[in-house]
Amino acid sequence: MVLLWILGILAALIVLLCLTRVGVHAVFRGGQTLVRVRVGPFRFQVYPVKEKKPKEEKPKKEKKEKAPKEKQSKDERAKPKITLADIKDAVRTLWPPLKRALGRTRRGIRVAPLDLSVTVGGQADPAAAAERYGDLHAAVWTVMPALEQVLDIRNPRIHVGIDFDAPGTEVSGEAGISIRIGTLLGVGLGVGIPALKWFLAFRKKQKKQQPPASEQKEPEQAEQTAA
Repeated sequence: MVLLWILGILAALIVLLCLTRVGVHAVFRGGQTLVRVRVGPFRFQVYPVKEKKPKEEKPKKEKKEKAPKEKQSKDERAKPKITLADIKDAVRTLWPPLKRALGRTRRGIRVAPLDLSVTVGGQADPAAAAERYGDLHAAVWTVMPALEQVLDIRNPRIHVGIDFDAPGTEVSGEAGISIRIGTLLGVGLGVGIPALKWFLAFRKKQKKQQPPASEQKEPEQAEQTAA
């Protein structure tokens, strides 16, 4: 009897957890970003991080100086860079399974608000800015209708512009998304394996593009010899 009560309580807790709605709300104003996270009825600010009150400093004990350690070869390797071609490849690979997973949720993911204005700056490179503007504009008109079929998007407003006198791209507005934990787990199970396959292929391609460690050290040795 006690075991049945325990199993019943655990089942109720699991159901309650799956029905709990979590979400993220971001505000972009004047080059500053504010991000809040929602878990059920609770809301937390995660960015920018609130400053903690300074604690009273205690006298520190003198520590023996340690000899500097050589950096590992992993730190010396260049970090992988994601290009626009990689993003397009990820969309082509992951969108079909993601669309199927989102379709099973019956628009259980809510997007509100969605009011964004993106201005591409083209002061440094007008041609590249025009290309980015075209890609963004095409993405909005291509992706948004497809997303509205599988997501609950309420009163979306997205404006994409270009300013050849601006030094960089500016984003203003606010966006929020919320989803039940059970729905999130279902989407994750539907997209997890394809996403893992794409990531492994991406890492393999990045490793092929990086020069071997021996080739990276040869220029340094040549400079030391010349000195």
